[in-house]
Amino acid sequence: MTGNGADRKTALVISAHAADFVWRCGGAIALHQARGYEVTVACLSFGERGESAKLWKQEGMTLEAVKSARRNEAEAAAKALDVHDIRFFDLGDYPLEMDRDAKFRLVDLIRAVQPNFMFSHSRFDPYNTDHMYATQIALETRMIAQAWGHNPSEKVLGAPQLYLFEPHQTEQMGWRPDVFLDISEVWDKKRAAIECMQGQEHLWTYYTNVAENRGNHFRRNSGGMAGGRPARYAEGFETVFPRTVDELG
Repeated sequence: MTGNGADRKTALVISAHAADFVWRCGGAIALHQARGYEVTVACLSFGERGESAKLWKQEGMTLEAVKSARRNEAEAAAKALDVHDIRFFDLGDYPLEMDRDAKFRLVDLIRAVQPNFMFSHSRFDPYNTDHMYATQIALETRMIAQAWGHNPSEKVLGAPQLYLFEPHQTEQMGWRPDVFLDISEVWDKKRAAIECMQGQEHLWTYYTNVAENRGNHFRRNSGGMAGGRPARYAEGFETVFPRTVDELG
């Protein structure tokens, strides 16, 4: 993977809504922070319209109050995961849309971070088109950040891998994981971040089960009954771009 130099390791998460980064790659965030990476999270929206039903059921709730609550939850979760920086683009959801200026704001962030690798959603999600739109935006802004003619005074982006994190109903999304990451050592941090998401408490057990199931897949693919590593919790990812290696092992 293309990096920023030995003295600074970075990663960037492009999250459609304010909770997505927690459910889907919170373990990867905490683990890489512990490894010395600076992980930045870009929340394109708060999920205020489509992913805050529990809040909207409260009498007298307003859009701004929901957005404020969602922001507070995301900031608390980011703290639990030791996130280096979290940015809120506040672009609205259901539908999530980005004009040229908003795209360039994200390009500016990508170039400032110069990520060694990036995360976003699955490429297809018929249940939540905001998710697959965010990944299309991730691909587009990654491309623009690589263009020498875009703001030519800035350092251009190299070729960071884009990891697509697990969607909610995997079998419907055409998502095929080819990387499993052992997050056992930081599971307590991820679980703490999950519990910050009070507006979506119905997902806490679901994503705990997902992490346990992926732990099983890690064990099987790291050696299985012949001596696989005993990972209890893991996250799965699908890579978009080829890897460049010096040997196969």
